[in-house]
Amino acid sequence: MNWYIKVWKNALNFNGRAQRSEYWFFYLFNIIISFCLGFVDGVAGLQVMESIGILSTLYSFAVIIPAIACGVRRLHDIGKSGWMMFIALIPCIGGLLLLFWFVQDSQPGNNQYGPNPKGQ
Repeated sequence: MNWYIKVWKNALNFNGRAQRSEYWFFYLFNIIISFCLGFVDGVAGLQVMESIGILSTLYSFAVIIPAIACGVRRLHDIGKSGWMMFIALIPCIGGLLLLFWFVQDSQPGNNQYGPNPKGQ
């Protein structure tokens, strides 16, 4: 839960580096929270259309900027520019390339984006 809170505290920070665990735990908690909100939307009848719930949609809009910022910091951690997030716009290949980068270990030592968040 600490990783999730850490990302929210740095929600508008596109500088620095984010560890692999920070990114993936934030991603995991987003999936869990989205699933729960979708369930509540369905049970409470809070759906605008057949598959669009009010609570889950509001949460998705709220989390988009922190998720992008965390992704940019994650790219910084492996020595890539945050602008590489735009590679996701390339169908199929872009998302796979980002996934490959997001699972890589941190670049050891300092890089142009700051010190290693692992403290090595």
